[in-house]
Amino acid sequence: MSSNDKDLTGITLLGNHDITYNYSYHPEILETFNNRHQENDYWVKFNCPEFTSLCPITGQPDFATIYISYIPDVKMVESKSLKLYLLSFRNHGCFHEDVVNIIMKDLIHLMKPRYIEVWGKFLPRGGISIDPYCNYGQADTKFEKVAWHRMQEHDLHSLDKIDNR
Repeated sequence: MSSNDKDLTGITLLGNHDITYNYSYHPEILETFNNRHQENDYWVKFNCPEFTSLCPITGQPDFATIYISYIPDVKMVESKSLKLYLLSFRNHGCFHEDVVNIIMKDLIHLMKPRYIEVWGKFLPRGGISIDPYCNYGQADTKFEKVAWHRMQEHDLHSLDKIDNR
């Protein structure tokens, strides 16, 4: 076993064709592997255009593209496990704002990334679309400042102006 293969010892889903698909929220499916370039700050981006969940009140399906971007530290999320995790929201009743925050918190707990952001672009229902965004940067690092600046890009910094009157 090469040293690179040792980094993959916790990966059980990739290449496994006997997968049981779970359509109920299942964060335990997520797997990680070691970041081989910890000395570098770089982006890993996932675009998930076929995300579905259920409205917790009506039970109607909600469709979205989920964008996940992160700067890894020691651990990285394995993409097949992420696909299966996102699929597990299929029959999960959850408001749009909850979806992006749950995904972000689960990935923070899993990987402890330097920085992460999750953005949901939900299709309209009833004539309105909801596009929630959340982010996180490791405390007391430059990534905490990145999180604040990225929030500004989403026009949420206007809240600070209101609070500072």
